Amino acid sequence: MTDGTTSSRTADPAAPIGVTFASFQSLGLPAAVQMAGEAKDLGYGSFWTAETVGFEAFATLTHVADAVGGLDLGTGVLAAQLRTPMLAAMGAATLQQVAGDVDVLLGVGISSPVVVGRWHGAEYGEQPVARMREYLELVRGCLSGEVVDHHGEFHDVSGFRLGVRLGDRRPKLVLGALNERMLRLAGTHADGVLLNYLPASAVPWCVEQVRAGEAAAGRPDGSCTVYAYVHVGACDTDAARPAARKDLFSYAVVPAYARAFARAGFGDEVDALRTARERKDRDGAVAAMSDRMVDAINICGDADRVAAAVAEYRAGGVDVPVIMPLPWGEDRAATIVETLRAARGA
Repeated sequence: MTDGTTSSRTADPAAPIGVTFASFQSLGLPAAVQMAGEAKDLGYGSFWTAETVGFEAFATLTHVADAVGGLDLGTGVLAAQLRTPMLAAMGAATLQQVAGDVDVLLGVGISSPVVVGRWHGAEYGEQPVARMREYLELVRGCLSGEVVDHHGEFHDVSGFRLGVRLGDRRPKLVLGALNERMLRLAGTHADGVLLNYLPASAVPWCVEQVRAGEAAAGRPDGSCTVYAYVHVGACDTDAARPAARKDLFSYAVVPAYARAFARAGFGDEVDALRTARERKDRDGAVAAMSDRMVDAINICGDADRVAAAVAEYRAGGVDVPVIMPLPWGEDRAATIVETLRAARGA
């Protein structure tokens, strides 16, 4: 061990765990298939992908399902503004038929003004919680197979009925959430919540909000499965820090992430970043992401450190850690494989 924590490389082989393609999409679809196969052989249960400017999510997951099979398939996450609820339901239902007897985890979220507005030219919109509440209600209605008539604040729909026959296994709704109101919405309206870019120490508070949402809706405790992207890399800590720092900076400039970072104990870093950006000092803004913050969120080190980090997220209340392998070693593919092995305790 490099940090004095107890090794957890004897992790329970039955404990659920997933992997996301989000951090290595630049390696291409062959890498997605390769790593899905590696993960399946190691006992991983789910494969996820993000969607911003790279590969389209449903096509990616269909390709992985066809090539590997046997893994639950998750989107983490689709920007709600870029697909109508009906189109999201259609995509998830199509994938469910392709994939067969696995769970399709339809992860959606409010995304960011950069992704939605600057990159896609769509309207980001206001009232994010109300928008997502209506979105989740509509998607669930569509997946029910019943006729959907809905006249809401954001969508006006008459006579929609999903033309895909679904059996007993239907796509599950997962909400990407960071802050209190969205976390509680996951508890009231979703089958799962996906946490991201948070240290393990921040997880218990997030889980409390989700469970409070469940209670407010009269749902049994634990109705909403807690997933979390766990950012780990089996590579040299010091060598990886520059890439890790730039990665955190790219998220800390988004107000929702900045609030979550501050709540997690990194308020000084967020303030320093804001001050540097006001001076138009990009290098200073990147440097504001401290080693302490980097090491708590983008966790790089030896195999024992990776395994211990996964255990910390589980201990905080994460039901299913979803490994985001950080490919910052000299051989990126080899680093991903070693990270998957370490996270599984192999």
